[in-house]
Order: sequence, then C-alpha cells, then structure tokens
Amino acid sequence: MHASNEGINPDAEPSGTGCQECMRTGGWWFHLRRCAQCGHIGCCDSSPSQHARHHFHDTGHPVIANFEPDDPWFFDFRSNAVFDGPRLRPPLHHPLDQPVPGPHGKVPRGWENLLND
Repeated sequence: MHASNEGINPDAEPSGTGCQECMRTGGWWFHLRRCAQCGHIGCCDSSPSQHARHHFHDTGHPVIANFEPDDPWFFDFRSNAVFDGPRLRPPLHHPLDQPVPGPHGKVPRGWENLLND
C-alpha cells in the first residue's frame, strides 16, 4: 500500500498514445507507462529504451501508472512497490487498436529476443 499520493497528479493529461521518445526517434516499445505526476508516456523496463525509468531519473517524478488496457496499477520507483492509486484523468490506456508491442511498422522481427529482463 502506498501511504500518500505524493508524486501523483490525478488531473495530469497523458502526453499521447505512445512512448514520446520512441516516437520521436523511430524506436519501439513493449508496454507503456504513464507518469502519474505529469502524464508523460514512456516505455516500460522490458522495452529496449526504458524511457519511463529515464523520465523518473531526469525529472524525479517517482510514480508511474500502467498505460495498458484492463490492468490498472501504480509503481513507485523509490520503493519498487506496486500499489493501487487514485483514478487518473482519462484516457487510462493506449487505444485498443494500437498494437502491442508498438508502434505499428516499427517493431523488428525477433523483437522477443530484444526485450530486457
């Protein structure tokens, strides 16, 4: 259980429907995470570039929310704890027709072997 809502702004809007850095650089992601403080969408730790974690290190924003459909949870980078948090401003996940991994046309063959453990 997360003791407070520190690092969570329920009114922050998601920055888009995919990882902002991957989209800018032509990269790809496995799963998406949403910064619970500012709404930045980044890729998960299993993704090659781990942009959600880099966002935490660059900004100090400590909490992310899952940005995948039907799997609501929060994660605090400081404690490495998963917890239930408040309802965030919609959308709560990427579009249902968006492929996983994504984005469409950018995922290489053999992508499973390129994931981080």
